Amino acid sequence: MDAAADGPRRYLVRTFGCQMNENDSERISGLLEADGLTPATSEDDADVIVLNTCCIRENADNRLYGTLGHLKSRKDARPDLQIVVGGCLAQKDRDQVRARAPYVDVVLGTHNVHRAAELVAQARAGGPITEILDAAVADDATMFPSALATRSGPGHTAWVTIQIGCDNSCAFCIVPAVRGPEISRPFDALVAEVEALAADGVTEVTLLGQNVNSYGRDLTLAARRAGDDVRVRPLFADLLRATGAVDGIRRVRYTSPHPKDLRPETIAAMAEVPEVCSHLHLPLQSGSDRVLAAMHRGYTAERYLERLAAARAEIDDLAVTTDIIVGFPGETEEDFARTLEVAAEAAYDSAYTFVYSPRPGTEAAEMADQEVPAEVVAERFDRLKVVVERTAVAAHRARVGRVEEVAVEGPSRKDPSVLTGRTAQNKLVHFPSPTPLRAGTYAQVRVTDAAAHHLRGELVDVVAPARHRTRIPVAAV
Repeated sequence: MDAAADGPRRYLVRTFGCQMNENDSERISGLLEADGLTPATSEDDADVIVLNTCCIRENADNRLYGTLGHLKSRKDARPDLQIVVGGCLAQKDRDQVRARAPYVDVVLGTHNVHRAAELVAQARAGGPITEILDAAVADDATMFPSALATRSGPGHTAWVTIQIGCDNSCAFCIVPAVRGPEISRPFDALVAEVEALAADGVTEVTLLGQNVNSYGRDLTLAARRAGDDVRVRPLFADLLRATGAVDGIRRVRYTSPHPKDLRPETIAAMAEVPEVCSHLHLPLQSGSDRVLAAMHRGYTAERYLERLAAARAEIDDLAVTTDIIVGFPGETEEDFARTLEVAAEAAYDSAYTFVYSPRPGTEAAEMADQEVPAEVVAERFDRLKVVVERTAVAAHRARVGRVEEVAVEGPSRKDPSVLTGRTAQNKLVHFPSPTPLRAGTYAQVRVTDAAAHHLRGELVDVVAPARHRTRIPVAAV
């Protein structure tokens, strides 16, 4: 018997992975709601459980199969419970997912998210379904459906997918295999979507892509091939300016750029458009030129630091974050020492540091004979953490005494009497408030204390109240 036999069927979406996966999860949630389902509060009252997967790092695989093992007992007790596996891992390993968890009702990939509700309905009527599409068979209407048509409910923030896929060939990355080549969404459609989001109460948008810097290069190339007199170039800087100019949009963020494609016009747009946040996430991955070449990153450490310096010279109060991989195959102590040097010179506000894990299907996975011993990787990881946290604390302490504008995100998970907000530089700020403030409220907060990963402050003033309806969250794991 269904958990919701006395009312609408209920769904729960759990997300494994990056912002792109979270964006897809919102689309899936919106489609299921449009088909009559309502959000569940937990697995106990869900009739449909969707696991939207990642395959970038090994831990995501382990968590997926661990979760599927846990759900098997629920499926045995309730045969009408539907389990759906989607996302990058499903796109890459459809047969393995089906073999390891034959009780899964639907397996779908990254290119048929638009079919999620239909496949759930078909599987309920006719049994398990596996449907994986190639990017070549999908068009803009299916790859990039309207955010408003598929969002799980409006909030003050929204993701806007501007492109899918990637044309780079980083040796450690499986994204091109599971997301396909770069396909940019039409410029006017994106601006129209941001306008619609703003009209619905959204004040902050994040532009999403695997390599946002190259957004629109394929569009201009196609126009040139069609005979139009246009210059083949990226359109990302133009898109930043256009979205920043949308009435009602207070903040524009983006992720993720590639250092080799960070162009002067993008830096200029960030410097000149007040709505574009002063935060640059610029993945380094390694400070060693030898390792960067083996990774096929397309830049040297010197070139990376030059572009970072150019951005800091033009953009006021710029915060910089990064990604760094420790233990890439063949990484020597000398290579790692150079990474420490570059990380110290870059003086990051924070860094996402990762232990390298091989992904089947990537070039680096074939370098098993160059594997760095686990104990060496662990020791290097700890040393890198010290360097990164040293510069992060210094950057945060420099903000003590300043008044920052924060967008309220809600009560702190550790202390509900304290609110949490985020600055334009993506700094997390905890502060008490004498009265409750809704998520999406913009407030002035004076910074009083600093730690490596957050700031503390005191409320000075409320500058803009929230103007959106309450948003239904999608669980992330």
